[in-house]
Formats: sequence, C-alpha cells, structure tokens
Amino acid sequence: MSLTTAAAQAPAAPVTRAATTPADARRRDLAAFLRSRRERISPDQVGLPPTGRRRTPGLRREEVAQLAAVGVTWYTWLEQGRDIQVSAQVLDAVSRALLLDRSERAHLFTLAGADDPVPVVECPSVTPSVRLVLDRMAPYPAGVINARYDVLAYNAQYTGIVGDLAALPPEDRNLMWLAFTPSRFREVLVDYEGERDVMVARFRAGMADHSAEPAWKTLLARLRRASPDFEAAWQRHDVMRPGNGLKRFRVPGVGLLHCDYTNFWLGPSLGTRMITYTPRDERTRELMNLLPDRL
Repeated sequence: MSLTTAAAQAPAAPVTRAATTPADARRRDLAAFLRSRRERISPDQVGLPPTGRRRTPGLRREEVAQLAAVGVTWYTWLEQGRDIQVSAQVLDAVSRALLLDRSERAHLFTLAGADDPVPVVECPSVTPSVRLVLDRMAPYPAGVINARYDVLAYNAQYTGIVGDLAALPPEDRNLMWLAFTPSRFREVLVDYEGERDVMVARFRAGMADHSAEPAWKTLLARLRRASPDFEAAWQRHDVMRPGNGLKRFRVPGVGLLHCDYTNFWLGPSLGTRMITYTPRDERTRELMNLLPDRL
C-alpha cells in the first residue's frame, strides 16, 4: 500500500469544539424567545405604518430597535445570542416594544440574567377560611407558603420568627431568601445551616415540576447570585420531599423555642400549605405567649 493510499484511508482528526456552557444555552434560548415574540407582532399593533409585502412575519429587527430606542446593531446582537452586557432599563424597553405580558417579561429577564426592577407579583388565593384558621392558631405561629417558599399569609405570632414581612419587597418574602441573606429569620433560626440545606434539597425536588416557570427560575438565579452558600448547596444536587419535624428559634425578648412544625396541605398536590409551629415542651408553651399578638 502506498503512503498516499494509506494517508487517504486514515481517519480524519476529530474537530475540537468548545463545550457548551449554561450561559451559552441561555443566550440561545434568549435569541429564540426574542425572535418568536418579534415575529408574532404586526406593524399595526404597535402603530407603525404598513410598508408593503414582508418576506417574514412580524416586525423587523430595526423596528423593534426603534420602538425600544436602542441601536439596531445592539438589538441584532442580542437576538443573535451574542455575549453582551444588557441593562435592566434596556430589557424593560424591549419588553414594552414586544408587548410582553408579565410571565413573558419575567422569562426575558431570567434568560438575560438580570433582576427585574418591576418583578411579577403573584396574587395567590388565600381564602377567608384559611385566614381564620391562621388567626385561631394564636398564640402559636402559623403561615401559608407555596412550594417555592414564598410566604403568602401569616398570623401575628409568625412575625416574631420571620420579622416584619410587610416591610419587605414582595420578591423578598421568601423563606429561602431570608435564610440565605441577612434577616431576622436567619438570626433566630438556631440550626440555620442544616435547615438551609434541607430547604435547598426540597426546593430542588419541587423545581423538577416547575423548571420552565419564570418565577422559579428567577428565584433560583437571584439566590445563586446572592449567596455562595446557596450555590454550594445547589451544586450538591440533594433532593428531599417535604416533611414535618423540629425547629428551634432563639427569639430576642422571648427566649429559646422548641417547636414541632407541621405541614397542612391546602390542595391535592405538594404545593401550597399551611405550616404551624406548636410547642414541644411546657416552657416553650409559656414563652409563645410573649410573641407579637397583632400585625
């Protein structure tokens, strides 16, 4: 066999390609999302005059750039998935130009890796009967949370543990956010390091059913940016189902509380639930009378 023939039959060297990173995948999703939203809008929907026959449906890139008051080249790069920095103000303008609804806007900010200055505020349904039960739990703390650990409702005694939630922005009224950032909840939760790991494992298990939902992805992105401890726990990939147990709180002006916490599900799935903290011993029962009694 000649050298020429052998060389011709030798297998080609493999082509080395850069590994796809999560950021690359997110930019591709962002590009596809923007393109799909642009192509669904007709010029008359945004007050632009008709300009004859169009080769593709929807708005042109330069029209979106005009409506958002950004450069055509910059918007083109954004829709092409280029690795560029984008401000919340520009994303807000693009969101308005593309007529995005609240869920779409939240998804846009998540894909762009930016915090929305006007986040989606959910209006969950907490019935009057649920609120009545919360009030009747006094002097024991009780609250209603969803699978994402958002606090939806609570009684006065619960504020002795988590602090004044009404003073917080809606997006910060979340037990995981409070556990991984400076807060009253983290200060009074005695075993907070172990408790946080449990919360992350349960959040990861719950996210399997909600991975495409913007609110879940937005919370996850916020926590990963805000807390190296959360990021470390998240990377362990631990999962755990919800359950009952013991929690200890050292509340200023009250003392050390040993509490049994119990979940009462408000629907057929493991989603929204009422959580109650009842005294495990007689001393805790006495101390709970010192918790706040009005909101």
